[in-house]
Amino acid sequence: MRKQWYVVQTYAGLETKVKQSLERKFESLGYGRYVGRVVVPEETIIDSKSKSVERHVVPTSAKLHVSTGSEVEAGQLLAEESNIHARRNGMVMEIKNFKRIIIETADRKYTKIYNIPESCKPDSSLKVGVRIRQGMPLARKCEYFSEIDGKIISVERLKRIAVQSEDGETDIYYVPYENFDSSKIQKGMTIKAGMLVGEGKKYYARSKGKVEILDLGTRREIRIAKTKSRRLFPGYVFVEMLLTNETEQLVRMTPNVINFVSAGGQPVPLKRREARALLRLMGEEEYEEKKIAAVEFDFTPGEAVKIVSGPFEGFVGVVQEVNPEHNEVKVMVTIFGRETPVVLHAGEVEKLT
Repeated sequence: MRKQWYVVQTYAGLETKVKQSLERKFESLGYGRYVGRVVVPEETIIDSKSKSVERHVVPTSAKLHVSTGSEVEAGQLLAEESNIHARRNGMVMEIKNFKRIIIETADRKYTKIYNIPESCKPDSSLKVGVRIRQGMPLARKCEYFSEIDGKIISVERLKRIAVQSEDGETDIYYVPYENFDSSKIQKGMTIKAGMLVGEGKKYYARSKGKVEILDLGTRREIRIAKTKSRRLFPGYVFVEMLLTNETEQLVRMTPNVINFVSAGGQPVPLKRREARALLRLMGEEEYEEKKIAAVEFDFTPGEAVKIVSGPFEGFVGVVQEVNPEHNEVKVMVTIFGRETPVVLHAGEVEKLT
């Protein structure tokens, strides 16, 4: 006989304790061949109480290593720009330290980039998140003033390399400060077309969280929101087992177990589709990770939707809450006869017509 998944009701908050008790009991009594996995499914959700959202502004040409909905760890590579190669033959005439400050308007429709020589003493108080007014000085020396009202979204150190080409024109290259190699690029040296001037900038996550990518036309913004784990089915434990009189009684007699999810007093196994969703949530069954397309956020509470991606693909549910800021919806789906809230990206659901 093939093992099936059964749902065991417990007291809320004691799911993990019941899971551990069941595993110990089945092992100690020699019922290993009758029982498979015992799980308490959890999902990772954005921590709405956390006020800090990590942001990275990257050019549209940068190669992305994550997508909306990805969960990342601190130090994970998010994106990288192409390496910088010499466009023409020439001679390195100048290498200087610069600071690049990017200011964005309040409506997020326009940005202004300022490349300021370190010799002009860029204002050290100008950091990411600082609000700027038109006309505000950006450096203590030289004439650098903000031309727009807005907020600073990026500050980085660069090496500005000026190369005089063979026809007398000057090519300018900006290399991330940390990627500049002074042993390979020096003032007065001759470089050839195609030679590596510096490696492109790489963007790494500073914290653990869930990714959201916004396409802002001339650039992209990678956001990382802090996450937390939440019981997907509070008060329930899932057991993969061969149901016999002995195994049924072992489960029923375990402390903090209330009962099986039953019909007519008999434990009811999960339907195939429900079991498949459970296995996907646990990472035990592979499924195609569909690319989430950009969609217009026009969902409203109470409307019916179909889940088109993820562990619950194919399920139909009702929108309970909407979160336009994170482009997410909370959908109520029915599994083993019980309504369960699932948080999904807007691109993972579609309206029922």
